Amino acid sequence: MTHRIAILGASGYTGAELVRLIATHPTMQIKALSADRKAGMEMGQVFPHLRHLDLPSLVTISEIDFSAIDLVFCALPHVTSQSVISELPRHVKVVDLSADFRLRDPEAYRKWYGKAHDAVDLQAEAVYGLTEFYREEIKTARLVAGTGCNAATGQFALRPLIAAGVIDLDDIIIDLKAGVSGAGRSLKENLLHAELSEGTHAYAAGGTHRHLGEFDQEFSKLAGRPVEVQFTPHLIPANRGILATVYVRGDADTLHATLAQAYADEPFVVVLPKGELPSTRHVRGSNFVHLGVVADRRDGRALIVAALDNLTKGSSGQALQNANLMLGEDETAGLMLAPVFP
Repeated sequence: MTHRIAILGASGYTGAELVRLIATHPTMQIKALSADRKAGMEMGQVFPHLRHLDLPSLVTISEIDFSAIDLVFCALPHVTSQSVISELPRHVKVVDLSADFRLRDPEAYRKWYGKAHDAVDLQAEAVYGLTEFYREEIKTARLVAGTGCNAATGQFALRPLIAAGVIDLDDIIIDLKAGVSGAGRSLKENLLHAELSEGTHAYAAGGTHRHLGEFDQEFSKLAGRPVEVQFTPHLIPANRGILATVYVRGDADTLHATLAQAYADEPFVVVLPKGELPSTRHVRGSNFVHLGVVADRRDGRALIVAALDNLTKGSSGQALQNANLMLGEDETAGLMLAPVFP
């Protein structure tokens, strides 16, 4: 069976990444690509690396016949997704890559995004899209909310440890480095090459980053009580990749064994031998997550290091993994590409 796919917001980085991945998918066919400001152009003009693919021309959303679409990937800006998804026919399954449906509580959304949610009924319906932990709910979902890429990285390192009760919940620090593509494709002065290269900087420090809303929601739900982590992201002069170093109180041997057991059957999560640390260069362009654990020199403390590609496992690859489940396909279909190295 061929599944008919539309990608809304195809002229952004995550849209292009979806096209790259779906091109190798055995049962998905891209029937529509939208990009309002580039409507009328060919995808190969916008992204020359996709020139070899036979793709539909870019159109406005209003030009798409959704009666002929089975599943939509919505790679639109935050807030825009709410109104667009609200207008889609109910037969269409949706994987949203924006932040619009990640938080279940309307008040939490208001707190972190500074406005009321415009589609509270859909917010209540959405399933959080961290595939490895919401697999059964995703299989029957109509709307899946893709996670934040930073939030996904920290959760892969911490969720099994919180669930097993093997770390101190009041002493968790996440120090995270992220590539610049995570900020999107629009022109921003601070992302110009001359402003970004040859340096790195922290941003949204002191508890202001919006992905903290996801950490609060997911970790507190797991623990059965409020959990607030300390989280500082840094922007690095690299196109792709996220590396999170997580500092916790706990026994390193126990933490490593807990992670290894939790992810033993997961196709995309690799727990490295104890003492070996991951690198973003070893997951680049892939849907894999690498996790490493080392003991700190101080007794009873340890570090967990997580690496993933923000555009693939952190966004478009995760979205495709979720879509596979929603459509009854093999979860790994179109996603077993090896990382690009060097």
